Amino acid sequence: MPEANGKVPASAYPSVRRIRFPFGDPVPVNRHFVEGDIVMSHLVALLSGGFPPGEEGFIRSVRRFAGQITDPVLKKRVAGFIGQEAVHGQEHRRLNEKLIEKGYPIVRFLTFGPNSRRNKLWERVQDLLPGYVHLAFTAAAEHYTATVAERLFSDEMQAIPATPEVRNLLNWHALEELEHKSVAFDVYRAVGGPEWIRIGVMAVLYSVMIPFLVTAVLLSIALDPTGWRPIKVLRQTKAVFTGPLYQGLMRDLRKYLKPGFHPDDIDHTALLEQWRQELFGTEGVLVDHLR
Repeated sequence: MPEANGKVPASAYPSVRRIRFPFGDPVPVNRHFVEGDIVMSHLVALLSGGFPPGEEGFIRSVRRFAGQITDPVLKKRVAGFIGQEAVHGQEHRRLNEKLIEKGYPIVRFLTFGPNSRRNKLWERVQDLLPGYVHLAFTAAAEHYTATVAERLFSDEMQAIPATPEVRNLLNWHALEELEHKSVAFDVYRAVGGPEWIRIGVMAVLYSVMIPFLVTAVLLSIALDPTGWRPIKVLRQTKAVFTGPLYQGLMRDLRKYLKPGFHPDDIDHTALLEQWRQELFGTEGVLVDHLR
């Protein structure tokens, strides 16, 4: 069978896994669910809060060009991408309900229903974006998530104690982000997206994403009465920037800015095989979560 774009094997379709995480049963989700780490707990909470609307936007950006996709291989990969992103949003919404109960007001703000005014406004904002810009944003964001996913699977990150089902959710999400990391990119290329827009959109994200996240995390901590421990927060913030999550992150993100870059230039084949077995093999830790 031919390859979809000269890089991705035709057999490499994202697998849509129907899955359910028993948040709070039997182990409750603690307020600071990354044990003893206020900063990392708030960072993960904010990312989880933003995933459902973000992933709905990613799906919307790809669907805008669905009628222009003629390659049957790419069509099937797009279907897998949409399926995976939809399930991600579903499970993160369920986690977000628990986080709201624990007192994360920014997560509450980011959580809104499909018929809410905020969702309609969010959809209008997306529709105002030029199609190529919206799709280029999705392709760039997928590079962010794939880069972070690779780090999440490091021994150092896996050793950080956290509520088990939150870790399971993040590992599953990371696996699927690596599985579909090049789908939006290939759609962008297939429909003739200009290279300068692709690089320009990423250059903007590269400049603003980390400062935005730092500001959001600090605001979230400020709204958490149990997080008012300045020395501890300062020490934990330093640990994030000197630890395995951030070290080398900006260097790896910059790879996307190179003309002619493709996400599959970064080979995650062995990592994917390892974690598919770890999570969904015969003795996989998440096999009993599948529905």
